[in-house]
Amino acid sequence: MCQHQPPCPSADRADHEAARIVAFHPEQGWSLLCNGAIVFDDTGELLPDGSVIAPHRPLVAA
Repeated sequence: MCQHQPPCPSADRADHEAARIVAFHPEQGWSLLCNGAIVFDDTGELLPDGSVIAPHRPLVAA
């Protein structure tokens, strides 16, 4: 999917969130990355292979 240089990390790499945003929909709470991953405002992710990464934002100390 990535057409620029240097290429973005693929969706199966640990640093996949570093890919460029190609579509941004703040009204719906998600963005499409250049590597095909969809990231959500709650920090959850949907990868191109259909696997899901649960939200992983840090817990707030009370």
